[in-house]
Amino acid sequence: MAASPSFRVGLIGYGLAGSAFHAPLVAATDGLALDTVVTSDPGRQAQARDRYPDVRVADTAEALLDRAGELDLVVIASPNRTHVPLARAALEAGLPVVVDKPLAATAAEARDLAALADRRGLLLSAFQNRRWDNDFLTVRRLVADGALGRVQRFESRFERWRPQPKGGWRESGDPAEIGGILYDLGSHLVDQALTLFGRATTVYAESDVRRPGAEADDDTFIALTHASGVRSHLWMSATAAQLGPRFRVLGTTAGYVKYGLDPQEAALREGLRPDGPHPWGEEPPGSWGRLGSGESPLTGGGEPVPTVPGDYPAYYAAIAHSLRTGARPPVTAEEAAEALAVLEAARLSAAEGRTVHL
Repeated sequence: MAASPSFRVGLIGYGLAGSAFHAPLVAATDGLALDTVVTSDPGRQAQARDRYPDVRVADTAEALLDRAGELDLVVIASPNRTHVPLARAALEAGLPVVVDKPLAATAAEARDLAALADRRGLLLSAFQNRRWDNDFLTVRRLVADGALGRVQRFESRFERWRPQPKGGWRESGDPAEIGGILYDLGSHLVDQALTLFGRATTVYAESDVRRPGAEADDDTFIALTHASGVRSHLWMSATAAQLGPRFRVLGTTAGYVKYGLDPQEAALREGLRPDGPHPWGEEPPGSWGRLGSGESPLTGGGEPVPTVPGDYPAYYAAIAHSLRTGARPPVTAEEAAEALAVLEAARLSAAEGRTVHL
């Protein structure tokens, strides 16, 4: 039997998200074909053509959507302020859509997009690749297996040491840009917490602009109480001179502590491909987290836990499956809206110095 033709993908945006994450993952996925890249930057156009010789290039999203009938999926990896209008335009053109996180600025906008996709019978998904981080997959397995007992507290961090602002829209203080570390790294942290422990009922946050010359929040903390009873403490920072553990998960019988970051982002930034010759998403035993009770893992307490290999390719493999079968996408717009409701509550909490009830 002949193989089914691949779904043709148009990628809007070829900055960091488009070039390092979406393009290589789409190109490595069976059943998907990177058809067109949209960027007005001549240098980025040349880079796309060099790396993907068969790809077409368009200067504008409008030029891409003018030939919507030649595509099967649009991926939006452009600046945050463009996510909602581009997603709406693509859906109205009859195309399924993947949007890089955050899907929108507000939960209401996300739900409006979800309703539009439902009316048109189209897939709409938010790209939450860090559900497939190696350390998160390991935590998810430990929780599911009951290795920690009943989880009481979940601590999760994305911390960096960047004492000088880099500038650009991601660090802009203009609310229209949807910049700042809460919506950047916080989108991942909140999504992971909700995926593990379900909806949040209360949100408390502290958010600061620490670095001289910075415009948007660069040091933020969120405390969630989940309906399940678990408390999640989430840190995101560009000002951490000493990095804390990526995860510390405390249960009634054991705790798990893991340092370091999943290697997939670094590999993608270096130009490596998931379908290349080397094992993907694996890390050496020296980087494994430790599971135990009573003693610090920094002094050898607990037992090392082999880290589950990271698997960013699983996201687009699931997207291809959804396009082929109509199955639920790997991350739904409704899930994205739930996370955005928490981010909105966190912003309100930090501004007013109070706990917000959802």
